[in-house]
Amino acid sequence: MGNQSGHSHHSWVQSHNPAQLKLKLQQQPHREQMFYYFAYGSCMCPVDLKRSLGENTHPYVISPGILKSYRLGFYLYSPKRNCGVLDVVKDPQASVKGVLYRLPWRLSEHLDKREGVLQGVYRHELVDIHCHNQIYKNVRTYTVVNKLPEEMPPNDWYFNVVMRGAITCGLPEEYCWHLFNHMHQLQQRHQEGQIRRSP
Repeated sequence: MGNQSGHSHHSWVQSHNPAQLKLKLQQQPHREQMFYYFAYGSCMCPVDLKRSLGENTHPYVISPGILKSYRLGFYLYSPKRNCGVLDVVKDPQASVKGVLYRLPWRLSEHLDKREGVLQGVYRHELVDIHCHNQIYKNVRTYTVVNKLPEEMPPNDWYFNVVMRGAITCGLPEEYCWHLFNHMHQLQQRHQEGQIRRSP
């Protein structure tokens, strides 16, 4: 978070005309209010996030980040996606890797809408994210309000979106394999259960 005022200050000092100085100040772009957001599921994919937020989100990606003392789980059924979708649950022995974004505040409402906050599907959780040898405090992430008693598998479409986001944003290869195996095993168990239940 470097101080960026150093470059522009010098050019203002050169102007002795108050009207000219006022004009220059008016031309400075207004600093937009921003917030930090940690994505661990389909929102890791900037292409999928763009669908909901209505603009390209690649420029807002800071870096992969780590959420400590939580683990991933598919504890929500999404009627829209027709499958299980990701959640994070507290677990002192685990950690979750994902993508840290710095988003303009004007996108906050669109993000809440995507996550079904008003409907009580997900809620905000403020967390610490470890990224580039520093800790980002009060980062927004989303956690499921009414969790399922056991995990429900993703469908192939959601599976692919999550994997694409993890790979595109540079999550470690080992974690990508862990994510792949977790989703694949859930799908397999579900299929085996359906076969056993069929007459």
